[in-house]
Formats: sequence, structure tokens, C-alpha cells
Amino acid sequence: MTQIIDRRLNGKHKSAVNRQRFIRRFKRLIKEAVNHAINNRSITDIETGEKISIPSKDTKEPSLKHGNGGVRESIHPGNREFLKGDHVQRPLPTNQTTGSKASNKGEGLDDFIFELSKDEFLELFFDDLSLPDLIRKQLTKVPTYKQVRAGYTTSGTPNNINVIRTMKGALSRKISLATPYKRQLNAAQNKLDALAGSHNTDSDEIKALKITITELKRKIQAIPYIDTFDVRYSNRVKQLSPSTQAVMFCIMDVSGSMDKLKKDIAKRFFILLYLFLRHNYEKIDIVFIRHHTSAKEVTEKDFFYSRETGGTVVSSALQLVRKLIEERYDTNTWNIYAAQASDGDNWNADSPYCKEILAKHIMPNVQYYAYVEILPRLHQSLWESYLPIKEQFKNFAMQSLNDVTDIYTVFRKLFKRESA
Repeated sequence: MTQIIDRRLNGKHKSAVNRQRFIRRFKRLIKEAVNHAINNRSITDIETGEKISIPSKDTKEPSLKHGNGGVRESIHPGNREFLKGDHVQRPLPTNQTTGSKASNKGEGLDDFIFELSKDEFLELFFDDLSLPDLIRKQLTKVPTYKQVRAGYTTSGTPNNINVIRTMKGALSRKISLATPYKRQLNAAQNKLDALAGSHNTDSDEIKALKITITELKRKIQAIPYIDTFDVRYSNRVKQLSPSTQAVMFCIMDVSGSMDKLKKDIAKRFFILLYLFLRHNYEKIDIVFIRHHTSAKEVTEKDFFYSRETGGTVVSSALQLVRKLIEERYDTNTWNIYAAQASDGDNWNADSPYCKEILAKHIMPNVQYYAYVEILPRLHQSLWESYLPIKEQFKNFAMQSLNDVTDIYTVFRKLFKRESA
């Protein structure tokens, strides 16, 4: 009988197996609670866990029971209060009384509180999101190894002993070593049986046969059941694991027209995108680009918190993306993605140039380009210039953001997992 023992370390008063079983069973209710919790917290705090409540009625197991009324007989084991034929008073309803007045009747249960860890919260939050069209172009040059089975070996650690293989080897060895002795034993036994009918039972030949039989039996029994030679260990070797390498360009407008509220919305969108990428893809480069009249590649900290500002020339950022792709990211070996956040306000003479750069140099080389326009008013010139790009390229997506509360909805539209 197979016995599986889970030796994973659990927190105090917690069971990893039971937690995962509970999450699978009530996944729909937990996801609804997670979506509700997101609306009440800052996106910058999304990487922490969450306490969610589930109505107690939704956690009850279905059961069959007798309805109210009717005449029936029942047996109460160990009953000392009633005799056969006694009438039992009908139990009171268990529903919680409602209203503002106090009551001495009724009972109920509070909502079930379940605390999700950071990993569980993010797993549910990103459950149906994925970077679209992640195409494997070439195996990554960064070596990634995984442990794979590679037969058996005669040396190893005790926890790697393969019991089945060891027992098979031991049984085969025992059978092969004992077979010659068993043949001799059968021949000697048959000869002894043939001579047993003679009157001379104490002859030297019979005595010699009995000694031979005894010696053969001793040799068979002396063969060890399991020898150190029989022990086999499961062998595992490192094998180069194929994986996909991708790069994500995060482009944010920090010009003077981007006021504090717009910058905060853009920052929150990219923080959400950053968490999503880090959670789903281990081997992915993220390039942060800020731009006003000029663009430059910055660190994550400067991308979100630098106070530098100026006019608006969006083409400077697109030119930098083009340059980095040509110098750093070979389109034959990298999957390239880009996400741009702006209020759409751009120098009018620059918007047609942005359209040209995208159409000729960027869109043919990227798998996906997402543009988010943050606007409490009408669309600006950049949006109008990007509309023909959307019609021309299927891997270009546009969405508008009006408020902080729209970030999650827009994000899911841009990066919703494609159905098979």
C-alpha cells in the first residue's frame, strides 16, 4: 500500500495541504473577496497578504435532514430522559433574529474569516492574466538546469534508495545463485527416494546422499536475502532546461502636463505591471524609461520617485526604445514587449513622427505594445496618431484611464490571458 507523507514545513497551527484544498473548493468566493479587497487598498500595498471574509452560509456542506412537521420514530442512543411513546418538543428555529430590538431566541454564525498569505493573494490576483503571445524564439543563453531522472546507481544517499528496484535485484540474484543448488538437491532427493525402498537403509550411499542434501540446503539458506550489492539508488542528473527570455519596456511620461495625480496613476499602473511580471516570469528583463523633452533609461527607484520634469517630446522615448532593441535585444532571440503611460499631450509636430517610429521600427520587432492614456478630459493628439497603428497592427492595444479605480480593469483588459 502506497503511503505519502507530506514533510513540508507549515506555520504554527497551519496545514499547507488543507489550505490549498480549502482555496480550491472556495476559489470563486475567495476571488470575489480578493477583487473586493483590491478596491479598498492601494496598489502599492498589493504585495502583502489579505484577510478576507466569506459568508458562513457559503461554507456549509450540503446535507440531508428531516424537514419540520410529520410523524416519525427516532432512536436516541444513551437516552435517559425519555421512554418509548413520549412526545418530544419541536426544536426552535436556528435562524438569527433580525431587527434593532434585543431577543432571547435564535442563533447563528459570523462570516468566516480566512487569511491569505502574500503568495496566495498574488496567485489569485494574477490567476487569469498573462502576457499575450509569449512565443519561444530560441532557448535562453542563460543556463537554467533542472533535475531529471537518469536510471539507477549503486551509490547514493539513503533517502534516494529505490526500494522496488532493490528488491527486484535481490530476488533475481537469490534465484540465480540458488538454482544450481536446487537442481542438485532435487537430483539427490530423487535418488534417495529411489534407494529408500531397499532393505539396506544404512548403506554408505544413502548416508552420503543425506549429507549432501543437508549441505545443499545449508548453502541455499546461506544466500542472503538482500546484499549490499543489490541496493540501488535513484539517479538524478542536471539537464539544461529550455526557457524563454523576454524584455519589457516600461515608458512613462513625466512632463509638466503630467500633474501629481496623473503621475500617481501611472506609477500605480507600472507597479502593478512590475509585480505581475516578477510573479509570472523569472527570466525577464525590465527596462524603465522616463521622458519629457528627452528620454533616458533609469533605475526602478528613479522611475517611480524622481522629481525631474519638463516639456513633452514622446518620440525621444520611442527612439531610445529603438536604440536599446538594436544594441541589446536581438529580435531573433528575445521576446520584446512594451507598455507606455502618458496623458496624450505631445508637441503637435512630434506625434506624426511617433507614429512613423512605431510603424517602421518598433511594432515589427515586438510581440505586444500596450498604450495607456491617463485623461480626465478628451483624448489628445498622441491618441489620434496611435489609432492607425492599432488598425494596422494586431499586437498593439490602447486603453484610457480616468481614475485610480480604473487601473485594475484596464490592466486586465490589456493583459488578459488568451483562450486556447
